[in-house]
Amino acid sequence: MPDVAERYRQENGVRLIEINLARVQQLFNSFDPSPFHEKDLDADAEDYIVGAAREFHLTTPLKMVIHLPAAEIKAHSGNLETSIHSYFAYRRGAAGRDLRFLLRQGRLSLLIGLSFLAVCLGLRAVLLTPAGGTMQSVVAEGLVIAGWVAMWRPLQIFLYDWWPLRRMVRVYEKLAAIPVETKPAT
Repeated sequence: MPDVAERYRQENGVRLIEINLARVQQLFNSFDPSPFHEKDLDADAEDYIVGAAREFHLTTPLKMVIHLPAAEIKAHSGNLETSIHSYFAYRRGAAGRDLRFLLRQGRLSLLIGLSFLAVCLGLRAVLLTPAGGTMQSVVAEGLVIAGWVAMWRPLQIFLYDWWPLRRMVRVYEKLAAIPVETKPAT
């Protein structure tokens, strides 16, 4: 499988995300009734653009080149870049909201988990008396395990779940400002 450098052309030190279209409308969701500059991108087009951008380090300069018939370029020359930037700015905002929601959920989960862990450890201390038997020891250890299991979700959020969302916010940020050039199809 070719590496990233072989899949994407480079022009003046800038990697190109190239798209070949017969009509500008192919880039946008045909079911979206919004005006042209506010339309959603087609799901396949978005997947391709985002996937291509994710293959590069965030500091790698990128440019989107859209190859179109000459008549299409004249009809949509200025609106295309604005539309693409608006769409990815919207996606950046949505991903940012998802990230904030996840972190809020993580804080609440952490509060609940720590409270439950404290209760479990308190009950364990009550159960572990010098005169206690085997069953009390089993229940006491079960409480410790249950308390730590309650911490699973907050730890997962704060150790693993947040950073892929943060990366997507940064990818969308980059795409919201990517230079877009239209060129005649060859």
